[in-house]
Amino acid sequence: MTDLDRDILLIDDLRSQSSERALVEFKENNYRPDMVGRLCSALSNKAALEVKQIAFVLWGIRDSDRKVVGTDFDPDALLVANTVFQLWLSQRLSPDLAVSFRSVGHPDGKVVILEIPAAAFVPVSFDNISYIRIGSATPKLADHSDSYRKLIENLRSFNWEKGVAKSFVSSDDVTKLLDYPTYFNLTEKSLPSNAVKILEIFEAEQLITADVGGFWNITNMGAILFAHDLRSFEPSLARKGVRFTAYEGKDRSTTVTNRIDGVKGYATGLSGVVDFIKNLLPQNEHIGSAFRVARRLYPERAIRELIVNSLMHQDMTVSGAGPQIELFQDRLEFTNPGSPLIEINRMIDLPPRSRNESLASLMRRLRMCEEEGSGLDKVIIDVELFQLPAPKFQSEADSMRAVLYAPRSFADMSQEERIRACYQHAVIRYLSGSERMRNSSLCERFGIERKNAAQATSVINATLDRGLIQVADRARPRAGYVPIWADQM
Repeated sequence: MTDLDRDILLIDDLRSQSSERALVEFKENNYRPDMVGRLCSALSNKAALEVKQIAFVLWGIRDSDRKVVGTDFDPDALLVANTVFQLWLSQRLSPDLAVSFRSVGHPDGKVVILEIPAAAFVPVSFDNISYIRIGSATPKLADHSDSYRKLIENLRSFNWEKGVAKSFVSSDDVTKLLDYPTYFNLTEKSLPSNAVKILEIFEAEQLITADVGGFWNITNMGAILFAHDLRSFEPSLARKGVRFTAYEGKDRSTTVTNRIDGVKGYATGLSGVVDFIKNLLPQNEHIGSAFRVARRLYPERAIRELIVNSLMHQDMTVSGAGPQIELFQDRLEFTNPGSPLIEINRMIDLPPRSRNESLASLMRRLRMCEEEGSGLDKVIIDVELFQLPAPKFQSEADSMRAVLYAPRSFADMSQEERIRACYQHAVIRYLSGSERMRNSSLCERFGIERKNAAQATSVINATLDRGLIQVADRARPRAGYVPIWADQM
């Protein structure tokens, strides 16, 4: 079915609905520029107030009986003060609003559709004044305190996941575009025997929403998790795919040995990404209690947790950027757009805060990540088992980066790395509920022989001086150490 078919169905659907529709305005030939600007502001704010994605203005339809009568409005030809109308309009709407005009050859006459997206983060204004839709009027938002208060509450909870990634999709195409067997496999549910039930479950999960004429919208969350190929959607969504690059040396100026731009949804492609990285890693010989064991350079669980964290907590509204994994000779870096919402030193112990709560919740139910906690505690535990340098978590300009480091002896670690490892070790011991960090446990963490225990003492003292740890019990100095934010005995 063509875009024209979809628009005709949309027009007829909007015409058939009740006359009291706050998100639809019908006009014949009234297209005064100032009036259109006020409508854009009012309807965008009203859509956010009603928790809807889009509002509409339709020209060529008589308001009294919703009959298609045609219009002479041509938004592409209209000039305002010698400026193309749509440019003039965009310059006066704040913040920038991606309104869309299109002319439709309806069987009963020409109709012009204006689609107005809902306000996202702040109320939309026209010429610096915000409007709202009350019945058929468009008063100033400031004059309606209850509407203003509710709108601000709704804008605070705006989330990217509910946005539409692809509209007017047939039932057959939904099941072609989205990897539905992966959903049922990960949730451990039986695969339904018919498409109707699959679509019903996907709608309940907010992976799809109903469009007109029995068609569907695929939401951003549905696409980013289950797309067979993100390139089937808008380029902005495709750029959210996981990118992996491997370098020959220790920096980005060295030769790229492997590069993959991920095209699968996160749930669909996660295992493949983890396996691909794991198979690229060299093996490192670990001496266990009785045998020498060859194992990968970095723990697989740590890799998986850091990938999932970067997927879950990224800022989806940052355009042109997505999760990136980079393998260097001496480290593995995980970067995602968006600064962390939790202070860096508390990311291990505090419950995670995500900008994408619906996405995070579903990813947990899909068993892609930890049900409780940040998952970073598992990263630290595995890093300690592998006796690797402490991972580094750092906030950069509009991004978050986590770094796993290749094996390095205590003697080759910097003082900063030793202090970071000491603090993380104290956190993990504290979170265990029964243990405290002691000189002996830190010696084991670093692989320091007992005869050289003074080296661990030096690190503990430096970490105390940095204000990251404290004595667990001031009355008993030998009781061990806890993070500075922990309750003392």
